[in-house]
Amino acid sequence: MSPTIASDDLRRTFLHLQGLSGAPGRKIDTDGCRALVQDIGFVQVDSINTVARAHHQILFSRNQTYRPDQLTRLLEVRRDLFENWTHDASCIPVEFYPLWRHRFARERERMTARWTNWHGHDFKDELDRVLARIRNHGPAGTRDFDRNGPRKEPGWWNWHPGKAALEYLWRTGEIAVTRRENFAKIYDLAERVIPPEHFNREIPHDTFVDAVCDGALHRLGVATSGEIAAFFDLVTPAEAADWCARNAGGQIRRVNVEGHSDRREAFARADIDKLLADVPDPPKRLRVLSPFDPVLRDRKRAERLFDFRYRIEVFVPAPKRVYGYYVFPLLEGDRIVGRIDMICRRADGNLVVTALWPERGVRFGAGRMDRLEAELTRMARFTGMEKLVFEDGWRREPA
Repeated sequence: MSPTIASDDLRRTFLHLQGLSGAPGRKIDTDGCRALVQDIGFVQVDSINTVARAHHQILFSRNQTYRPDQLTRLLEVRRDLFENWTHDASCIPVEFYPLWRHRFARERERMTARWTNWHGHDFKDELDRVLARIRNHGPAGTRDFDRNGPRKEPGWWNWHPGKAALEYLWRTGEIAVTRRENFAKIYDLAERVIPPEHFNREIPHDTFVDAVCDGALHRLGVATSGEIAAFFDLVTPAEAADWCARNAGGQIRRVNVEGHSDRREAFARADIDKLLADVPDPPKRLRVLSPFDPVLRDRKRAERLFDFRYRIEVFVPAPKRVYGYYVFPLLEGDRIVGRIDMICRRADGNLVVTALWPERGVRFGAGRMDRLEAELTRMARFTGMEKLVFEDGWRREPA
């Protein structure tokens, strides 16, 4: 019979594998930041900056000596990371680049079939024009190809042809992000951005599937084949299911996971027994997580592991929001204990807390409130705010 793993044990193991069991105050340098991204697998990039952008928040929640210039140096100077797509735009260890060649090929097939023209423009001509401009004149961004037409509402359907061509070329691996300016992507030819030992390396398809699935399970600990496929979003669910079937009993083990409300068949790393025995308890410190944190990105998995249902309400009309525009989960030990709505009022130098919702059954007494205020004070320092402010009526009942 397959061994059974309690969801509580899996939750603690997953937090450990995702870098949330270490002491968050230990000193980290640029090499340590690189190792942290490698351990996590990728760090999602997002433009929303109500407090801190997602990529910085993800790293800061794991190590509170992290500073944004470390990530910038890894991306733009050392080229230890590159930007491309997982389930969304992400910072990825550069040694994974050969795996992304397989994504580029699939994206080229998918996007070419859909983008034969763009709002009446011959898209092939536009691709050639944009690529020639970058090849002959160096790095460029969207503004270099905007033909000064009337401004439209944001959205991919309103991209001007140059912007659409840049996106196509980036998603298919012809160009790469060489730097960002005011968060806008600046592109160059991929061979001028990616170090040659990674750019020129090719991996056969079977090796690619094995590396992606093994890398995902290594960082998940225990997962279904669907969760393995979703982690990097590089292989198909069918490819992940076939990999699990072929390797069960050897490279990986079949297990059952006992959840809060169900029992699921899954697959585990071969060393799962040792991993479960050796995993440390996560710090009791209360920490603010990004809505795009890798431990929460797979919402269904997060709900099973943490008994925590979360959705981001950025695109929900304000009157229909249950919580708020961009609400942060609060992690304490191995539990999600609440969610908090806050914003940096940069003109005033204030980190302003507008609302706190405890999870059901969680009480924010004096001790927990002290831990929350200590964490928010650290957040204020990280974001350059001088003062922590709580608005009237910020303490709420569970929704």
